[in-house]
Amino acid sequence: MTGIPDKHLTLFRTIGEVAESINQQVFVVGGYVRDYYLNKLSSDITDIDFVSVGSGITLAQKVATKLKANRISVFKKFGTAQVKFNGLDLEFVGARKESYRKDSRKPAVENGTLEDDQLRRDLTINALSWCLNPGSFGVLHDPFGGISDLKSRIIRTPIDPGQTFDDDPLRMMRAIRFATQLDFNVEDKTMAAIKKMAHRLTIISKERIIDELNKIVLASRPSSGFSLLLESGLLGEFFPEMVNLLGVDEKKGQRHKDNFWHTLEVLDNIAETSDDLWLRWAAIMHDIAKPPTKRFSPDTGWTFHGHDALGAKWVPRIFRRLGLPMDERMKYVQKLVRLHLRPIALASEEVTDSAIRRLIYEAGDELEDLMALCRADITTKNEWKQTKFQKNFDRVEKNIKEVEEKDRIRNWKNPISGEQIMEVLNVKPGPVVGQVKERIKNAILDGIIPNDDDEAYRYLLKIKEEYT
Repeated sequence: MTGIPDKHLTLFRTIGEVAESINQQVFVVGGYVRDYYLNKLSSDITDIDFVSVGSGITLAQKVATKLKANRISVFKKFGTAQVKFNGLDLEFVGARKESYRKDSRKPAVENGTLEDDQLRRDLTINALSWCLNPGSFGVLHDPFGGISDLKSRIIRTPIDPGQTFDDDPLRMMRAIRFATQLDFNVEDKTMAAIKKMAHRLTIISKERIIDELNKIVLASRPSSGFSLLLESGLLGEFFPEMVNLLGVDEKKGQRHKDNFWHTLEVLDNIAETSDDLWLRWAAIMHDIAKPPTKRFSPDTGWTFHGHDALGAKWVPRIFRRLGLPMDERMKYVQKLVRLHLRPIALASEEVTDSAIRRLIYEAGDELEDLMALCRADITTKNEWKQTKFQKNFDRVEKNIKEVEEKDRIRNWKNPISGEQIMEVLNVKPGPVVGQVKERIKNAILDGIIPNDDDEAYRYLLKIKEEYT
């Protein structure tokens, strides 16, 4: 156990001694052990799991007393307890064996041996454990060849994968998630079982599914996870709109790119520059409405006109169904989807200050993320085109900076209030007030008048007679 932080070793020895004093065996299990053998033990680790042969709750209470930890949470229904100590969440559970009904992933539980507990683990690499009792401190228990699978970079279930996934279908998502995070391969037999059992995912709550999916999205190369989700059939169970992006049509010798694989390239490009979950979701969603907007013209070839607006309209519905948050994070993704073509259009034409102002105004605080998404959207393999497009975006960003410094449009608010308009025009609240505010906004964005309170008021006086 060389390489384990001294404070953890001291803690493990204490827990082992407490277990010995009440005639129980205790083991540290799961991610801590796995990450140790992967040389990925993090110094800022917060969660450590323990299994005891005997009552996990009793052991947790004794450990809390020994450590003088005054924060302990007991979950009698699940036979678990959590002790908070020195920034760590120490979770204790009694060894158990489980049996499942077909329509539920909630098992019937009874006390069991360490072997029973390891049999219920989802993957061989998560079934590793160390004994902490003084006489056997640090002894590795690896009944399913987890160490060998770590060396071979293989994702595999401890027992027959069909039984493992039938008992708890969420384990299929976890298998894909760990393969993605660790850059491992899913064993052929395990993948075949996932394909066969993919339909069982319907009994899993959307909250549990999205928790695993978001971990895939946040991986260093999320495309590998989505590729496995597609291959296994799992993706179609909860995200059919993304599966619908797959495929290429050809007419009169003209083909369009495969929008599924293009989306994954964009996602990976974003992952290279940002860890922001919601910017990554914007990459996933940016072309989501291309299938229903696909048209072919002999003159222009394949087009997807309006997929930006339709995609933005779809975002709330998809977020709600997947269990993603229906708050400012959803609105952020929706805005980037709606605007993702705007900088591309500006990069391909002579840019006017008016167009730049409108982009700055509409994007607001999300402008830099929007530009990052647009750069990531360049997936051409033609080096000349790649260089050309990137230089075009350099030019647009330079223009944005110049216009923003000059006109201060970012998060702009109309300098003329509705009350001022009603007073000057001598009108009551109604459509005219909104029309005049919109006209003043356009006059500033189009450069007809400067972005200045006094100039805006003079402009209001100037157009007054048109509305009275």
